[in-house]
Amino acid sequence: MSASHAFSRRKFLNYSAAALAASALPRFSFAEDAMAGMDMQPDILQGGAGKYRLAKPTPIRLAVNVNAICIAPVVVADQQGFFKQHNLDVEFVNFGNSTELLLEALATGKAEAAIGMALRWLKALESGFDVKLTAGTHGGCMRLLGLTDGPQTLEALKGKTIGVTDMAGADKNFFALLLKRHGLDPNTDVEWRAYPQDLLPIVLKKGEIQAASGSDPVMYRLTQEAGYREIATNLSDVYAHLSCCVVGTRGSLIRDQPDVAAAITHAILQAHAYAAKHPDTIGTEFNSKALNTNPAEIAAVLRTHTHGHYSVGNAFVKEIDVYARDLQAINVLRPETNALQFAQGITANVLV
Repeated sequence: MSASHAFSRRKFLNYSAAALAASALPRFSFAEDAMAGMDMQPDILQGGAGKYRLAKPTPIRLAVNVNAICIAPVVVADQQGFFKQHNLDVEFVNFGNSTELLLEALATGKAEAAIGMALRWLKALESGFDVKLTAGTHGGCMRLLGLTDGPQTLEALKGKTIGVTDMAGADKNFFALLLKRHGLDPNTDVEWRAYPQDLLPIVLKKGEIQAASGSDPVMYRLTQEAGYREIATNLSDVYAHLSCCVVGTRGSLIRDQPDVAAAITHAILQAHAYAAKHPDTIGTEFNSKALNTNPAEIAAVLRTHTHGHYSVGNAFVKEIDVYARDLQAINVLRPETNALQFAQGITANVLV
């Protein structure tokens, strides 16, 4: 990518600010209609690397948040041999919780591929960021909690205060979206307050907030304690059938080395499929990377996700179409953008 087309930090921040408007998203039936009757593609993950094994060892830099439990299957994938079977020598580029850094890693050639959240990427891709999405990897990794004697539903949060760790965080935006779906205006019907994550349980019990959203393992742990209950997750409603995280590669990789893009995608999906069947193994192997948790808890968190779900090809296009329409409905994506054509244009079916 030339300097004139480089994806600048300021430009990304503008896109991120626009994406915050997702909290005002109205719900339409298109999402349910788009996903209704969607058939799962034939299982392409059996039989090892198969035709996706590269002819020679190939070094690859993969940008991820290496401490995120939902990425655990990928971080420890070599311990099950998935990358090696594909002749991939993977180096992880840790971007922490910053989607900005992840995208900059791709834009500046510091990584060939990355894993991130679909809703955080689409505005950048509409604006010409040279990345292709090749697969949806799994669903589930956000949760909204309350007290057992507090609000029991999203509708019951009207007039209440919700605690979050980041006012620009993906979980805050997602649950704002769900509130809108359930008839609340997330900008006027609820109040949002930011706290350090370790304070969320304290202020929740004190009554300063009536619901809280944060990251696992802390939020999962609260669901296992007396006095707390889960109000919603990002597997609620139509999102139960969508991937929340996606694989993206540099556009130049798709154009110049589609076999490498296919190998990366296939190996990552195999790792997630393995995790769906062997969460205890992943919990043990990922424990050295995880923060403030243990193997049993990691495995338990993984069981609440849908690591057995993946989407490629037309199924993946339909998922991205739903997200694109969501963002278009609140003017994050341009109104003249054809959502389906956009989804088709930013995805690539490399597993053919």
